[in-house]
Amino acid sequence: MFRRRNQAPAEAAAPAAAPDKSAGKGRPTPKRRDAEGRRRQPVTAPTNRKDAYRQARERQVAERARAREGMMRGEERYLPARDRGPARRLAREWVDSRRTPGQFFLPVSLLLLVVLWTIPVVGGQTGMLVYSYAVTVMWPLMIVLVVGSSVWVAQRVKKEAARRLPGESLKGVGFYAAMRSMQIRRLRFPPPTVLPGGDPVPPKR
Repeated sequence: MFRRRNQAPAEAAAPAAAPDKSAGKGRPTPKRRDAEGRRRQPVTAPTNRKDAYRQARERQVAERARAREGMMRGEERYLPARDRGPARRLAREWVDSRRTPGQFFLPVSLLLLVVLWTIPVVGGQTGMLVYSYAVTVMWPLMIVLVVGSSVWVAQRVKKEAARRLPGESLKGVGFYAAMRSMQIRRLRFPPPTVLPGGDPVPPKR
């Protein structure tokens, strides 16, 4: 009897067991850092020389593709040294926003050569006169027009760059603009970022 009375208060005074918080999930919630780490695939080191060469070649191909895409977008870090700098960018945008006689020089020259080769054969005496006129008048006139246009472009670009970019090196920027103005617009590199008139080129879809 005395033993039961002593044990009853001890059992009543014992604290209730704390509920198991992890009973619902059965496991603690993982941290975000641990979850992201498990989703990442581990980088496998090459086991032999052939695998190492293959991985290096894949990296080079991806890097070249990334660099070409950057050059096509005109990103400064991917451009060649001759195209870098704010002065060269200004020269490109100035030339691309205008139509100059120099950009028609190559297609007109090819057309004129075809005509000059054809006229003496099918034109007889009249063809020879046209041929003589084209060689002595039209061709020199076109060359003078293109050279004069290139000189004008070089001077205007240098003047505009000096006004808008004070303190910037303008070495070679006039020649750079003149050479770009003589290229066919579709063949210019880096590709034009503005349309004739100054509007930006719309992105490709």
